[in-house]
Amino acid sequence: MNALLITGTDTDAGKTVLTTALAAYWKTYCVTQTLGILKPIQTGGSSLDGAQTGSDRALYSRLFNLAEDEVTPLHFAAPLAPPLAATREGRRVELDKLWQAFEAMRQQYDWMLVEALGGLGSPITYETTVADLAWDWHLPAVLVVPVKLGAIGQTVANVALARQTRVHLKGIVLNCVQPCTEQEIADWAPADLIRSLTNIPILGLIPHLSDPSDLNELAQAAANLDLECLLPLVNLRLVG
Repeated sequence: MNALLITGTDTDAGKTVLTTALAAYWKTYCVTQTLGILKPIQTGGSSLDGAQTGSDRALYSRLFNLAEDEVTPLHFAAPLAPPLAATREGRRVELDKLWQAFEAMRQQYDWMLVEALGGLGSPITYETTVADLAWDWHLPAVLVVPVKLGAIGQTVANVALARQTRVHLKGIVLNCVQPCTEQEIADWAPADLIRSLTNIPILGLIPHLSDPSDLNELAQAAANLDLECLLPLVNLRLVG
């Protein structure tokens, strides 16, 4: 499978930050292969800091010169869970349309990043969740965990859900949604404890970014992660 699902423990965990960081690294150092980004569903619009001022698909389009309709096949205006947002507009979430878009992009690009809407337990339809989508599409996943109080318990719960739904979690990425000291990171999201409780590898830490739309800053943040696991198609560490 030439795709990776990026999911999180909850809303505003940092899925978009990780997606843009990996894409920025790819764009900067891997010039011979193509990368696609798919966010199957967008509801409302949110910026990297969570403010309702834009949309992720618009961000990806601006930073990586991608067509918004290709990035996000389904969009609903209300910032709600997809089935609720779709019902409000008298529509439904068309899973077949999402699958067709995924398959088309998978054939077009060498590697794909698929950003989930919410966490593994977030609903896609009234009957399915992100975890179901990951299983149906045979997508390995990485879990983004925001560094904050409560991160340990949320991580354990999400890993348990992944195992219950047979989603293959390749690893965990910690993300500083706010500026954090080393002591705060150790207190709120201790890597050794999370690894011990979940038996899932920690693939690195994204520091708080002063400008989360700066491609150079994003690429540098990605460079400190385990890219051999996150982007296994090529050994990007040897490029450039």
